[in-house]
Amino acid sequence: MIGMSAGGFNRLPNGSVVVALTLPRPGPTDTKVRILVHAANRARALTRLRNLGLRAVYLRGNTEPPTPDEITAVLHHPDGLLWRAAPESRQELWHPIRSLMRPAS
Repeated sequence: MIGMSAGGFNRLPNGSVVVALTLPRPGPTDTKVRILVHAANRARALTRLRNLGLRAVYLRGNTEPPTPDEITAVLHHPDGLLWRAAPESRQELWHPIRSLMRPAS
């Protein structure tokens, strides 16, 4: 996984953050995915991704923060971790992170 990624974050009124990253999709594809993470702070959001095996993920700057729709989606998901193909397709729904991290069959 490539370390440098396009992304950003928004701090919520309760002090937590939503981090959005656009990363290469794991596996032998050339596609990218947009990943959303809800956590107590930016460091914890990145730690959640690293714990899933995305070891070299870093957030540099705030060039592509999550949109209001993305924030709503991740706040309403029980895991607080979602993804979909990038660039975003309005028809594609958000997926739980487990479905991205499954090995290809």
